[in-house]
Amino acid sequence: MSIQGALKENALQGKTIVVTGGGTGLGKAMALYFSQLGANLVISSRKLEVLQHTAEEIEQSTGNPVLAVRCDVRDIESVENMLKSSEDRFGRVDVLVNNAAGNFISPTERLSANAFATVIDIVLKGTANCTLTFGKNWIAKKQTANVLNIVTTYAFTGSAYVVPSAVAKGGVLTMTRSLAVEWGKYGIRHNAIAPGPFPTKGAWDRLFPGELAEKFDFKNKVPLKRVGDHQELANLAAFLVSDFAGYINGEVVTIDGGEWLQGAGQMNVLEEVPAAMWDLIEQTIRKNSK
Repeated sequence: MSIQGALKENALQGKTIVVTGGGTGLGKAMALYFSQLGANLVISSRKLEVLQHTAEEIEQSTGNPVLAVRCDVRDIESVENMLKSSEDRFGRVDVLVNNAAGNFISPTERLSANAFATVIDIVLKGTANCTLTFGKNWIAKKQTANVLNIVTTYAFTGSAYVVPSAVAKGGVLTMTRSLAVEWGKYGIRHNAIAPGPFPTKGAWDRLFPGELAEKFDFKNKVPLKRVGDHQELANLAAFLVSDFAGYINGEVVTIDGGEWLQGAGQMNVLEEVPAAMWDLIEQTIRKNSK
């Protein structure tokens, strides 16, 4: 099944959009589509080499400018530099997409306090750092703008085995709704997307080798019996940050094929993972996070 872009040509022309965690995965997919729709693009993460490769790839594909900025969203000075670099290049920022994230799929009792705090710092504190930095700037300049936060369905259902992420994403969702009310008077909209399974090719196979990959195939948990296509998420994101969604504020839009309705708690199924396999999963996560 080939998913097409949903918005009209140049729907985001003239807008500057910052996407944190924009170098890979869903962040990259959203960033590419924003650029295809005519936006000036800023992508950030901690890995500059990956960002530069993605920026070059998108620019060659769309012909529109992309700025790669190294940023650790946990560090407020790094976030402030991202804003300054964006405005220096494009004059203004119209949209902030808070997509940077971190996660440990693990029994909670296996997590150290530092591991738990790391996820909270990236997801919740990082989103707060970016939202406050950009928001204060917009308010001071009397500039209308909007923020899109990428959360997850377990932000409102909770889920086993991803407790730090669930806690952090739940906080982001609460901040989304709260600031939608508080900053609406400034013309600053806040919305969120709660994606279900949108796997990156090969990632799930690396995490669950052999028969486990088939056993925990997310297609089996989704009523539509498939996972999401990255373009489907990009279509929704582009609509929500566009002027077509100018009266949508404070909403979280779920895009998961009905997964959470069928079985709330996306990772609860991992109850079936044997204890010995968690050792292998932990080693894999540590290796991939370096």
